[in-house]
Amino acid sequence: MNARNHAPSRPTQFDYRALCDWYAANARPLLWRRPGTTAWGVLVSEVMSQQTPVARVQPIWQQWMDRWPTPQDFAAASRADILRAWGSLGYPRRALRLHECAQEITARYGAESNAREGSEPVPEDLAELLALPGIGDYTARAVLCFHYDHNVAVVDTNVRRVYARAVSGNYLQSPARASDLRKQQALVDAAPDDVHGPTFSVAMMELGALVCTASSPDCGHCPIQASCAWQLAGAPAPSEQELTQAKKRVQKFAGTDRQVRGIIMKALRESDSPVTKGTIDLLWPDAAQRDRALLGLLEDGLVEQLDTGFALPA
Repeated sequence: MNARNHAPSRPTQFDYRALCDWYAANARPLLWRRPGTTAWGVLVSEVMSQQTPVARVQPIWQQWMDRWPTPQDFAAASRADILRAWGSLGYPRRALRLHECAQEITARYGAESNAREGSEPVPEDLAELLALPGIGDYTARAVLCFHYDHNVAVVDTNVRRVYARAVSGNYLQSPARASDLRKQQALVDAAPDDVHGPTFSVAMMELGALVCTASSPDCGHCPIQASCAWQLAGAPAPSEQELTQAKKRVQKFAGTDRQVRGIIMKALRESDSPVTKGTIDLLWPDAAQRDRALLGLLEDGLVEQLDTGFALPA
């Protein structure tokens, strides 16, 4: 039976208070949740955490905050230093886009923040955040919600999953759609007056990360089990068609160009001098795939070709 037929009509059935109480008792002590973390610190954490487990992000985030505590500090760094510091977080283009973002923040808002002691150089406006290089809707809203305390919806894969089960009554979430943000904002706006909107938003995200997980939800320890639409519908299993579609959305890594790119980047990060083409040829057996990955890195500005070999960009 398809669980979509059992979706409730009103998001206000959601047990906001139970979720927020659970979060207060069970929230992970992530480094960027500490009091005093700047908007820049939150922005960096969100960019780093995209498609990367927070356990891998935390130590590198702390190193970055110690080394480059402000956008101005980061804007002055070399690309080679940035890519080495990024390490194996994956998708290293994020690091270069973050560098461009810091340069833009410094150019637009640095003088103003320097003139007003204690002010944040990162803008507190959605349109201004979205105008920054590499900053999409999720990251912009996360900064507004988690740092500036704005009551805006923040939608990631965890939030989509919790919404699919608790509100729509579906075990599996659908592919991301533009309407997801509108639906989540309606859920945020329907919260009781005594529920703090940003706390609810981060609590919903945390529930998806810790309890309402993709493959093994721990429903027995879920604070909103009693109001969950999927549970109220009898926890129906997804159809074979839905399972097939979900499997198609899972991204593999082993043997892909992404893996080859990562291997090449690791060799360049660990070398103090340019790496020859002959050395790169030894890193991966498939010559066509290896050359394709190297060309992609060159086109993305992550690698430079010198007379003596290949290196990280200056």
